[in-house]
Amino acid sequence: MTRFVLSQESTDYQRQREELLAAEIALKDQVERVAALRRQLPMGMSMPKYVFREGPPDLSLNDPIDFTDVRLSDLFTDGHDTLIVDHLMFVPEDDEPCVMCSMWADGYNAVTPHILQRANFVLVAKAEIAKLRSFAQQRGWDRIRLLSSYDNTFNRDIGMEEADGAQDPGLSVFTRAADGAVYHRYTIGAEFDEHNNRGIDPYSPVWNLFDLLPQGRDDWFPSHDYMQRNGS
Repeated sequence: MTRFVLSQESTDYQRQREELLAAEIALKDQVERVAALRRQLPMGMSMPKYVFREGPPDLSLNDPIDFTDVRLSDLFTDGHDTLIVDHLMFVPEDDEPCVMCSMWADGYNAVTPHILQRANFVLVAKAEIAKLRSFAQQRGWDRIRLLSSYDNTFNRDIGMEEADGAQDPGLSVFTRAADGAVYHRYTIGAEFDEHNNRGIDPYSPVWNLFDLLPQGRDDWFPSHDYMQRNGS
């Protein structure tokens, strides 16, 4: 019996908790099997020499004179040959990015120092770099490397931009080979296919914590308002 069943719980509670424990262990085993399959993927396509726009780490420096070009191959730093890219839904014409994507980025900002111990991590958005950085400053994204793909086809080529210019959320992983060439390894979006979604839900603790609640996720939807850090 799991040690998380308290001694005074009813027999019915204990029985159902044991059934749940078996399901939780099976889920853990399945997650590990999926991760193993993901690691076994062969090297994907060789990536073009994309160039992004970037600003300095200090988000208050947001003048065009502060911006520089950076190549995809330049994103592999500190001896790491793997790169994780967060695809943020931020259409150039919009004032703010998707609220759901912002929630994911909030979490990534918090854990980026840990991720950087083993891999590089960046956030890419189609919005122009000044607009992206302005929102990031309000949000407090001061640990993520922020890049704009406004002037290239990266989002479209990687499957994160629709024909009409709409942006999709997701994560991608790239590998740098010994000769410096960059290869695609893996991409996952919010939608697995036309029938299944929640593809990136495992990468936000918010949904996982809501799944612990008796009421579940319900129809909750995030908002930008309660996370803004105006004046920061």
